[in-house]
Amino acid sequence: MNATIEAVRGMHDILPSEQHTLARIRIMLEDLLARYGYAMLDLPVIEHRDLYLRKLGEELVGRVYEFNFGGRDLALRPEWTASVLRAYVTHMQEQPLPLRLAYSGPVFRYERPQRTTYRQFTQVGVELIGGPAPRADAEVLALACAGLDAAGVLDYRVTIGHIGLTRSLLSNLGLAERTQGVLVWGLERLRTQGDAAIRSRLDGPPDDLPLDSSLLEGLDDEQATALLLNTLRAMQVNLNFGTRPPEAIVNRLVRKMRRGDAQPRVEQAMALLQQLSRIRGVPAEALPQAAALLAEHNLPTGALNELEAVLDLLAAHGLSHERIVLDFGVGRGLQYYTGLIFEIYDAEEYQLCGGGRYDDLVLALGGRQAVPAIGFAYGLERIAAAQVAGATAERRLEVLVMPVADADYPYALTVAQRLRERDYVVMVDVRGRGVTNNLRDAARRGVDYVAIVGTEERERGELVWRNLHTREEQRRRIEEF
Repeated sequence: MNATIEAVRGMHDILPSEQHTLARIRIMLEDLLARYGYAMLDLPVIEHRDLYLRKLGEELVGRVYEFNFGGRDLALRPEWTASVLRAYVTHMQEQPLPLRLAYSGPVFRYERPQRTTYRQFTQVGVELIGGPAPRADAEVLALACAGLDAAGVLDYRVTIGHIGLTRSLLSNLGLAERTQGVLVWGLERLRTQGDAAIRSRLDGPPDDLPLDSSLLEGLDDEQATALLLNTLRAMQVNLNFGTRPPEAIVNRLVRKMRRGDAQPRVEQAMALLQQLSRIRGVPAEALPQAAALLAEHNLPTGALNELEAVLDLLAAHGLSHERIVLDFGVGRGLQYYTGLIFEIYDAEEYQLCGGGRYDDLVLALGGRQAVPAIGFAYGLERIAAAQVAGATAERRLEVLVMPVADADYPYALTVAQRLRERDYVVMVDVRGRGVTNNLRDAARRGVDYVAIVGTEERERGELVWRNLHTREEQRRRIEEF
């Protein structure tokens, strides 16, 4: 028994009262997404492990529930985007673009439980495949806010960043792809932890292997990778560490041996990112600061211009800039983002929603060509825990139908069905308890009304209708409901 409890520690039992709230919000969100043209799909909870290792990024990969079964490496779904894009590549590439897809279901992450954060939780979200910036970005972000408005979340803040700006900056400095990836991964850590952790990532294995780059002369990268991989395996060098396959590790080593990143460029990139990550504020303040930084270093402004266009369109969607904070130090921790990224927080600073643009993911997952795409996901439990207006007002009234004798039971079922058709929540006594015991039980459960049916009521097509809040009682005909 203890082993069973330990296996599910950090999971969450959803009891009826909480499930009622979650189901209500979930149905409301799904209906809203459908009215915006997003078609619902459902996908397996279990996927091939490699789907997530390739593009999630090391931070989330370390929290994936993974296992081997039947000789295959599998994983429980930690998020929906990679699965939806896998399904698109497998089944939907012939469909006209843009393609609007929606989803709703559980995800699993092995992380430290905290308030409203569990190792199994529910995501509701969308993917807009084939929609380029800036219009698709504005549509998706405005839709995310519309869902919170509809759910009655009264106070929330939208934080917007642009990972494409960071990638453009690093690419312009001529840094290797792997170095760029580490720096993007460390963007949020720069202002909170300093640069020590990022520098340690830049100096990782297997760069210390004693190999002479002259061995690779006359070979292209593919040939050099194959030669070096076979050589290292023959030397019994362990290449099974981290989240990357041995081929990727060796390919990176080949590029490092041919041309290492000049330290001055790395230092310049670190200094620029530190300045960029400190830019945070309302759009009217943050945009000029970012523009000044790019101009000072003669860097391209395409990504910043795109962001400004998105902000203009958000205003057209009715989203006030007063709700928006631009934060150029946001990274979101997922490796596949390429452009605009955003997170939405409630008044207590709990994240309710997050998303962003990932234009390279379709191609990375085997698509025939690159396809622009953007999406977001709500954390359903987080929305339910936020201040939700009208949560109790929408509760349907409950009725207990009470047959006095066995002969009255079929008529009680007729009464119950009539009341259900009138949108009451109706239960029929199945234990054959007396009137007094049923009234006491109904009051303890918080039932609103009791309908009593006996021989006289059955013969006249009536019922005795008792309000348990006011204790008023009246005889009513069934046609009155």
